[in-house]
Amino acid sequence: MIALSTLTADAAQWNGFEQRDLIVDGRKCLLILPNTPAPGKPWIWRMEFFGHEPQGDIALLGKGFHVAYMNVENMYGAPVALDHMDKFHAHLTMQFGLAPKTVLEGFSRGGLFAFNWAARNPDKVAAIYADAPVCDFKSWPGGKGASRRSAGDWKQLLNVYGLTEEQALAYKGNPVDNLAPLAKAKIPLLHVVGAADTVVPVAENTEIVAQRYRELGGLIEVISKPNCDHHPHSLKDPKPIVDFVLKHTGQAKPQGKAD
Repeated sequence: MIALSTLTADAAQWNGFEQRDLIVDGRKCLLILPNTPAPGKPWIWRMEFFGHEPQGDIALLGKGFHVAYMNVENMYGAPVALDHMDKFHAHLTMQFGLAPKTVLEGFSRGGLFAFNWAARNPDKVAAIYADAPVCDFKSWPGGKGASRRSAGDWKQLLNVYGLTEEQALAYKGNPVDNLAPLAKAKIPLLHVVGAADTVVPVAENTEIVAQRYRELGGLIEVISKPNCDHHPHSLKDPKPIVDFVLKHTGQAKPQGKAD
């Protein structure tokens, strides 16, 4: 059962758009409403770090998209997080009438949530925009490659997944290992990465995803920012991100059409 309550009596505002504060399945959630919803009520679902480098989200709100967020922090895309996320998707589609397929937006560790939920629910995903995404928890926070281990995060991750260190090293449920359901569903991917990322190294994450996804016949576009480390995320001008989302949700205007 989906539990829901409104946290604020009056609607709040986020960057000039109406904000709804919700509780779904015991988790705090946000839904930002566009001034005029686009046909079919498309939406983008921020996995982590809501409000950080929000230029893409703000631009999409201006295009009629809803922007959603569920707080499943410190769950690292584990099955328990995906269970909560299932309930959130069901609530937004049933109670708010949002589109059955959403765009998943995975910043950094949010990549674990985006890819893992998409692998579980490929029929509910229109596209994935991943930004400096963690695609293998052995890379971060595990620090088993070029990245330095984040000891606190690694301990929390092992606990929430219910894994020992040895089991985690042998685990085959990371995004890099579980791309076939996405490719079969023809889910397009956009990765925006810093070429010099030392926290979530591209070679251990996005490069592996890109190679394997293409081998599976999947569509992936990678935008690489030269001399950029893990931060800043996104793009100063989010147009390539917005265009990708519009294209793969059927919201792009035919060429030659004026606004």
